[in-house]
Amino acid sequence: MRARRRWVFVLGVLVLLAGQQACTGSSPAPPPAPGFVPAPPGPSWAPNPQRAGGLSALAQTEGDRYVLHTAHGDVDFLPGVNLGSTTPGHQPGEVDISAEDLRRWLPLMGQFGFRVLRVYTILPPAFYTELAAYNTAHENAPLFLMQGVYLPDESYVEKGNLYDPAITNSFTGEIRDAVAAVHGDLNRGTMPGRATGRWTTDVSRWLAGWIIGSELDPYAVRASDVRNADAPKFQGRYFRSGDGASPTESWLAARMDELAAAEAQRGQTVPVAFINWPTLDPLRHPDEPREGEDLVGVDANRVLATAAWPGGTFASYHAYPYYPDFQRYEPDLQIDWNGRTDPYAGYLSALRRHHAGMPVMISEFGVPSSLGTSHSAPLDRGQGNHPEAEAMAQDADMLRTIRALGLAGGLLFAWTDEWFKLSWNTAGRQLPADRRQLWHDPLTNEQYFGLVATDPVGGPPEVIADDPAATVRAATDESWVHVELRSSNDLPGLIALGFDVVGGGGPWLPGTRLPANGADYAVLIDTTRNQAQAWVRADLDPTVLDNLPGTDAPAGDVDGWRPQRLTTNGAHTIPTTGQALPAEFFDVGDLRRGEMTPGAPGYDNLATWQVAGRTVTLRLPWGLLGMADPSSKLALVPRPDHTAATVPVDHIGLTVYLGDRRIDTGGITWQSWQDVRYRERVKDGAQTYVDAVTAVTPR
Repeated sequence: MRARRRWVFVLGVLVLLAGQQACTGSSPAPPPAPGFVPAPPGPSWAPNPQRAGGLSALAQTEGDRYVLHTAHGDVDFLPGVNLGSTTPGHQPGEVDISAEDLRRWLPLMGQFGFRVLRVYTILPPAFYTELAAYNTAHENAPLFLMQGVYLPDESYVEKGNLYDPAITNSFTGEIRDAVAAVHGDLNRGTMPGRATGRWTTDVSRWLAGWIIGSELDPYAVRASDVRNADAPKFQGRYFRSGDGASPTESWLAARMDELAAAEAQRGQTVPVAFINWPTLDPLRHPDEPREGEDLVGVDANRVLATAAWPGGTFASYHAYPYYPDFQRYEPDLQIDWNGRTDPYAGYLSALRRHHAGMPVMISEFGVPSSLGTSHSAPLDRGQGNHPEAEAMAQDADMLRTIRALGLAGGLLFAWTDEWFKLSWNTAGRQLPADRRQLWHDPLTNEQYFGLVATDPVGGPPEVIADDPAATVRAATDESWVHVELRSSNDLPGLIALGFDVVGGGGPWLPGTRLPANGADYAVLIDTTRNQAQAWVRADLDPTVLDNLPGTDAPAGDVDGWRPQRLTTNGAHTIPTTGQALPAEFFDVGDLRRGEMTPGAPGYDNLATWQVAGRTVTLRLPWGLLGMADPSSKLALVPRPDHTAATVPVDHIGLTVYLGDRRIDTGGITWQSWQDVRYRERVKDGAQTYVDAVTAVTPR
């Protein structure tokens, strides 16, 4: 994983470049898998806009169909992918995407067979320039744009008021700028958190639609609806709010009307929608254990396009198979699909029924290939802990389901892994939060949704102990601490490693009579049973930061140690039955043996240890060694009141035991960092997803 090797793979006649980057430079990417076959070209998808209501319409809605006009005829299903706004080492507000990035990515997206590229906000001018260049060069297989517009001012959550003038005006301004950017007619100076520059490339001939806004907060929506209960229904030229519309729905209709007006001034019309998610869907979920997940709904059926907007509108959902919990407990969703009970298919079917007569697009879906997880789900579609090939297969299965149910499209989340993301069950362990983008945490599932991995590139291992019994080497990168142990003799049944991060603790390593030597974290490897377990001192157990009932109680305590865990759910009660649901945990310390080098036969992205002859290799996420931020060398210390503190560390002490033979080392040292290096890699199992895209693509 850390070796600096050059790789080349050829997809047909195309050599795809991917980055080994320290903010500059690139090198060829390794192959996705032997025998990878790009999606076949198929008939021409060249844009073929029609005239409608005096406007040029590349796409329109017709009843429950989302129709894209192409050279080979109208198509009514759009397979695509979501692209974020930044790269490793950067926050999303830095909008750090370069022309070089896009020259690597766009051809590979075409090889996957994607027809739509969805972005969430205005990207830098280079994005639109490179998209136009790619589409011009691939006239019959372009990437159509689904443009988003973020809500720049999210203070509506604190204010409880979407109608606040500052919030409305900022969104209106961003809508105006987004339309101008797409048409190559924007010049914007420096603005914190937003792309700046001069947009001169018009990509509107490939514009397939708009999805505006963000996943709104349910409590803020309810507060805004109450505060603005007397707000009149909205009646615009292009959009209006329908009978029974809530203040939030009327507010969204007004914003969509502003966007449509700006597009109509430029002579175009396409479908426009707002972002929605299961938390705010218009369905009722009486079996949902959490109040906030069924508190209030926002209904696309009450945000209507007028006859003056022939592009129409549609319902857009970010819908995943693992959240909220109603998918696990709601009887009506437990439908038989392809010979098994599939509540995700049941949920999509329910959305389809509710929005009868309107297209429904699943604009985000997928499962992550992270080591950690933060939620369980039926059919093993949890929010993490998936081998890469398994994640690809799950994604492929969901895409086929979306198509088979008659929905308008499926846009996979996401193109690349994103280092800045957080998960609820690890965010409290990562301090300071504004440096999260500088390291890639395998425990944080949100960072591993990509089709393209962004693997850190570390330095060579260094000898930290040269004992007659064994040589110990160590290395670090932005994700892992690596340890290699080469024994002079056959390996004993027990190998123990004690890591001293902040000092203190009991006398023994867990379940042994081996001196702890100040260790705070430990790994015990049983070579006879092929098992390895990571432990944490009980007083450093980070699950207490989750503030859930019982998480500070003993959990398999042994000699003052606990197995490493991740909280995946709190204790709740199903409202309809009164059934009490206990808190749920994932045994992340139950380490998995396997090949850890990408590209090697049998590679397993979840593997953390391996034995080959007399050599043991181990890699541990920084989080399993209690590092709150390895980039600034800060360790995590939970306080007695279940809040988090950090302490600076110089190095991590390491004591190794081969049986009862103790080997003292010089410890694991590293330098703090401000810049990152990474290598892009198409994940294992990519062919499975390519085949699914091919199968669902209208031809």
